[in-house]
Amino acid sequence: MYLCLIVLPFLGSAAAGLRGRALGSTGSQLVATVCLVLSACLSLVAFYEVALCRSPVTIVVNDWITVGVLQAQWAFSFDDLTVAILLPVLCVSSAVHVYSMSYMSEDPHTPRFFSYLSLFTGSMVLLVTADSYPLMFIGWELIGVASFLLIGFWFTRVQASKAANKAMMINRVGDTSLSIGFFLVLAVFGSLDYATILSTAPLLNETVLTVIGLLFLGGAMSKSAQLPLHTWLADAMEGPTPVSALIHAATLVTAGVYLMLRTSPLLEYGPTALVVTAWLGAATATYAATCGILCNDMKRIIAFSTCSQLGYMMMAVGLSQYSVGLFHLVTHASFKALLFLAAGSVLHAMADQQDLRRLGGLAPLLPFSYAAMLIGSLSLMALPGLTGYYSKDHLLELAMGTYTLNGTVIYWAGTLAAGITAFYSMRLIALTFFNTPNASQHSYKNTHEASILLGAPLVFLAVLSIVFGYLAKDLWLGAGTDYLSAVLPQHPSHLALIEAEFALPLFFKQLPLILTIIGATSALFLYGPYMRFAVSLTDTATARALYGFINGQWRWNAAITGLVITPLMSLGYVATKILDRGLIETVGPYGFSTILPNMGRSIASYDTSVVTNYALYIVLGFLSFGIMAIAPLVLPGVPSTTLTDVSLVLLIIAGLGLLPAINRKSND
Repeated sequence: MYLCLIVLPFLGSAAAGLRGRALGSTGSQLVATVCLVLSACLSLVAFYEVALCRSPVTIVVNDWITVGVLQAQWAFSFDDLTVAILLPVLCVSSAVHVYSMSYMSEDPHTPRFFSYLSLFTGSMVLLVTADSYPLMFIGWELIGVASFLLIGFWFTRVQASKAANKAMMINRVGDTSLSIGFFLVLAVFGSLDYATILSTAPLLNETVLTVIGLLFLGGAMSKSAQLPLHTWLADAMEGPTPVSALIHAATLVTAGVYLMLRTSPLLEYGPTALVVTAWLGAATATYAATCGILCNDMKRIIAFSTCSQLGYMMMAVGLSQYSVGLFHLVTHASFKALLFLAAGSVLHAMADQQDLRRLGGLAPLLPFSYAAMLIGSLSLMALPGLTGYYSKDHLLELAMGTYTLNGTVIYWAGTLAAGITAFYSMRLIALTFFNTPNASQHSYKNTHEASILLGAPLVFLAVLSIVFGYLAKDLWLGAGTDYLSAVLPQHPSHLALIEAEFALPLFFKQLPLILTIIGATSALFLYGPYMRFAVSLTDTATARALYGFINGQWRWNAAITGLVITPLMSLGYVATKILDRGLIETVGPYGFSTILPNMGRSIASYDTSVVTNYALYIVLGFLSFGIMAIAPLVLPGVPSTTLTDVSLVLLIIAGLGLLPAINRKSND
C-alpha cells in the first residue's frame, strides 16, 4: 500500500505524458486524476495507521550508493511527520486535478499539463517519504524541474518563460547551499540517513551544528521564498491558476519548511541558526504583508500572502515550536488552495481579467465564488472558529510566552503582519465583489458561475478551511498530546506552552484579533464609501513616491539587478573574454592546433640550402660548447648545470633572432 501511494502519481504522469495521444485529452485527465485520488485515499489510511495507531513504517527497496562511508538505500519512511504532510499534499493535489479537468479543458495541450501536474505531486511525495538526504534531494530537484515546466507551461508567452527561468535560477542558489550542507553532514556524521543524525546530533559541537543549520536554511530560503530569495514567487503567477494553487498550498513552497522540520534535531543544538531563522521569518512575514497592501493583481496579492504565511512557519521553526509550524503548514494548505481556486473561478468568469481596478460588483453575479473567496480570506485572517485561527494565534502567544527579545520581536512582527493581512484581504474582497463595476458590459453579460468540476473542489476546501483547525488542534497542539514528539524533539529550555497558556496577559492574546478587525474594517470603508478619500491620499509627491515604493515591492528586484545580477554579468563578460576566449583558447586545443603548425613552419624555414647559413649553425654550436666548457672556470661559485642551461637558452635566442635576418639576406 505504501509503495503504491508513492508510485501512483508517477504512473499517472507517465500515462498522460507518454500515452497522451492514445488516451486523448479526456482519457489523460481521468487517468492522472484517478491515480491522484487513489493516492490521497491511501494517505488517509497511512495517517490512520501511523499517526493514530502509532505504527511507523520503513520500507527498504534496494541498495543505491555504497562508496566509502556513504551508504544510501532506496528506502522510504512513514513516520508522524511524513503522514502529516502527505495529507495536504495529496488531498489538495487531488482537488486541483479535479478542478483542472474543467479549467484546462479548452487548452490543446491538456495531456502535457496533467503529466507535469502529476509529476509535481509525485516529486513532492518522494521528497517527503525519503528516508535519507540523498533520496530527498532527488525529490527536491524534481519539484524544481516540474515547477519550471508548469510556470512556463504557456511557453509562447515571454513573461511565462522569464518567470520559469527566474524561479529555476533563484532555486539554484539555495540548492548550492543545501548541497554544501549535505557534504558537511556526511563529513561530520559519516551518514546521511535521518535516524543516525537524530541519534547523534546532541553529541556534536554546537558551532558545527550551527553552520549546518545555516546552510540548510539557505536551501529552505529559495524553496520557501524567504528574504532575499523570494522574488520568484510573485512572478510564478504567470503559470495557470491550478499551478499557482498547487505551488503555494502543498508542494514547492512547503518543501523548505519540511526541510527545516526534518532538520530539527540539528537546529535544537545550534541556537544561532534558530535565531537567524526566527528573525528571517519575521522580516519575510512583515515585508510580504506590506507588498500586498497596494498590489492590484488578484493572484499576486494571494502570492504575497503565501510568502507572509511562510514567514510565520519559519518563525515557528526559529522558536522551536515545530508542531505549531507543521500545523500552520497543514491548515494553510486548505485555505490558500481555496483562495487560488476561487480566484481562478473569478478569472474564468471574467475573461482572465485579474486587475482589481477592472473588476467590481461581482457578488450578485458570482455568489458561489464570492462565498468561497470570503471563507478563504477570513480563514487567512485567522478569525476565531476558522482553521487559520488555531495555528497562527497560538504561534504568536508562544512567541510572547518565551519572555525573550527573540520572542518579543517575533510577536510584534507577526501581530503587525496579521493586521496588514486583514487589510489587503478585505481590500481584495471589496474591489472584486463590492465596489463599482469597472469591467466592460460584455464581460458582465457573459459572466457565469463555475461548473460542478470547478465547484466541487471549492466546497471540499471550504469545509476544511472552516472545520479542520478545530477538529485537529487537540492532536497537533497542547500539553495533552505526544503526537510528533518522536520526530520533532524539543529542547527543555525551549518549552513555553505553560507560560503562553496561563501566564500571558489577556491583552497580548487579543491584540492580533483586535488589529485584524481594525485592518479589515479599514479596508472595507476605504475601498467602499470612502473610496474618494483613499484615492486622495496619493495627491502629494511624497505619497506617490511611497505608493510606488510599496507597489514596486520595495524596489527589491531593482536592487538585486543592480547589486548582484549586473556585476555578475559584467564579471562573466570579462571572464569570457579573458579566460574562455583568451587564456583557455591560447593554451587549450585551439592554441595548440595553431601554435604547433606555426612553429613547425618557422623551424622548416631554417632549411634554406644556403652554405653560409649552415656555416653559422656550426659556429653557433662551437660557441655553445666553448661557453659551457669555460663558464665553470670564470664563475666558480655558480653550479655548472645552471650555467649550461643559461648558455643554451641565450644561444638559442640569439640564433633564432639572427636566422631570419640571414635568411632574408641570402634570399636577396
